[in-house]
Order: sequence, then C-alpha cells, then structure tokens
Amino acid sequence: MSTPLSNDGLFDLPDVIERIPHAKVILVTGPSGSGKTRFTSRTGLPVVSLDDFYYDGDRPSLPRRHGMVDWDSPATWDRQGAINALIELCTKGETTVPIYDMPSNARVSERTLSMDGRRHVLAEGIFAAEIIDDLKKEGILADALCIARPRVQTFWFRLMRDLDEARKPLPNLLRRGVAHFMHEPQMYKDLEAKGARKVSYTEAQEVLTQMLAAQRWSI
Repeated sequence: MSTPLSNDGLFDLPDVIERIPHAKVILVTGPSGSGKTRFTSRTGLPVVSLDDFYYDGDRPSLPRRHGMVDWDSPATWDRQGAINALIELCTKGETTVPIYDMPSNARVSERTLSMDGRRHVLAEGIFAAEIIDDLKKEGILADALCIARPRVQTFWFRLMRDLDEARKPLPNLLRRGVAHFMHEPQMYKDLEAKGARKVSYTEAQEVLTQMLAAQRWSI
C-alpha cells in the first residue's frame, strides 16, 4: 500500500512523529503573591500564564467561597486546555492561548505564543502542580519549582497586587488573604506531595541558570 501524500505533495507523517517534543516545560508554582510572575517575566523565555485558563465567572456550578467564586479551586480552571496548549507549544513550536481579565472574570481575547527555536518554556500559576504528572507522561516536563517566601511577604504582596489591579472588593480580598495566610504551610506540603520542588526565589534563579547552561553545552 502506498503512503498517502499531503496537499503540498509531501508524505504525511505518523501522529507519533508529529508529537515528538522539541522543547520542555518548566512549571513554576507557589502561593499567590510568592513571586511566580516576577520570576518568569525576567527570564527572557516564553511564558504561559496558567491563570489565563480560568473559566469565565458566569460558568454554571463554579465553587464559591468568601462570598465569591473560589478561584483557588482547580474546578475553576481549564486543566485540559492548559495541557493541550503546552503539548502543542512543545511539539509544534506555536500555540494560541487565552487572555483572561481578572476584574471581569472572563476571557477577553487570545494571543499566539511561539517558541522561536527555544527549548524551554515556563508555565506559571497556582495550579501548575496539578499537571506535573500529565506533562511527565507526555515527556515534556523539565522541572517543577515551587517558589517560597515568608507568609507575611506573600500576604502583603498579594494584597497590594490585587488592590492595584482592582481584582475584587477589599472585604473579599482581606477574607481571602487571611485564609491564604493560615493555609500557606499546608499548601507548600500539598504542592511538594504533587511533585514540585520547594525553592527560594534565588534558588529558582540558580536552577534556571544551570538548566540553560547545560542546554547550551549540549547543542
């Protein structure tokens, strides 16, 4: 039996070949306010904000807490959509990701993200540890880091960010912030149990530097 030709006259490649990864994902997680976005935005690597995969706030049956949708629950997040985007990015070099507006609790647009030949992409968000096993199975996980800082700092930086971005009314932010403060030690334990490595901000920088240096030597 002859191999079918694609429209451009080339032989079609088997699906398994098309899914061979050319890049890998460094997951970055940690409590809200721990510095994940600050860390990833300074690396110069492509970054996928996993928060952009939140569902719209008017989606039926979203869990609620503190008088609003419980955005700290993985049930508010499109896990499979995030996984699919990372697989496509690592195997095809390009994908389309949503743009989410926190104050309005909705996806407002989308953007195209390209690897441009890079071999690592960062994916950051509080739900990053939820997909560690999935990315391992796909062969695209490079590392999973959990950035840690003192609880008082995460409380303060989270509150200042949320107020600056007008994410939610102040009473809701304070109730949520106190709940985060009390739960934070257990959160670190849960993230480590899912496979994330707890590191300081400085240690995370060192890990990334060593990883990229090893990549350059392997080329």
